[in-house]
Amino acid sequence: MTTALRRYPVLIALCLAALFMVVPFLIVTVNAFKSPTEYAQNGPLSLPDGLYTTGIKDFWERVDFGRKLFNSVLISGSVAVLAVVLSALNAYAIGIGRIKGRTWVLAFFVLANMLPQEALVYPVYYLSKQVGLYDTRLSVIIVFTVIQAAFGTYLLSAVLGQFPREILEAARIDGANKWQVLWRIVVPVSRPTLGVLLVFFFIWTWNEFLLPLVMLISNDNQTVSVALGVLQGQRLMDATMTNAAALLGVLPAIVFFLVFQRTLTRGIAVGAVK
Repeated sequence: MTTALRRYPVLIALCLAALFMVVPFLIVTVNAFKSPTEYAQNGPLSLPDGLYTTGIKDFWERVDFGRKLFNSVLISGSVAVLAVVLSALNAYAIGIGRIKGRTWVLAFFVLANMLPQEALVYPVYYLSKQVGLYDTRLSVIIVFTVIQAAFGTYLLSAVLGQFPREILEAARIDGANKWQVLWRIVVPVSRPTLGVLLVFFFIWTWNEFLLPLVMLISNDNQTVSVALGVLQGQRLMDATMTNAAALLGVLPAIVFFLVFQRTLTRGIAVGAVK
């Protein structure tokens, strides 16, 4: 046992981290299918006698979860795609185009990543009111596209800064202009990194709570995370319904992650090889 610990410390650490992440999800899943009486009698760690789906159905109908799910998918998907495109354009200009003041521009993007969202609440609220975008999904999409693109630009700029110049020069000799070099050379080569950013941007935006809570006040525009938080504060819920809400809230993000798992793994592996 001691020899195994010394030989595979990283593997053991990863297994323990996976265990700590999986166990809470399993507990939430089990309790989501219990009845309130069964939960009160046997506790949260017992297995259910059957599949009690009333809690999930009641929560779905109470918050109009289908509408909230559509809003979250629309906002997170739009932000992920737009932020990746904007990051690629910015990083192409900074990393390959070598614009003047490159260091200061990158420093600005680093500062934007370090700025807490609490500092953005009032400016974003005031500006959205002035331009008539308050309580619209478009306002949240614009804000998070800029926020996520700041990180994506910083990361891609470092990657594209090491892009082989021989490939770029060969493309220019063949008559390719700047747009053709970007979309036919740079983007295909950087596709694994762009895929990683797409997955991260979607999950990060899905889990956002503060800005959607401030910007989306009507029920028709609220996201899943906002609906979960507001419901907890406004209505009394039993423990099984709380677990059902948590399960429904996190399940779409897990499904998205599993669907794009190969893209994420491929992108990380390519980055490690480089």
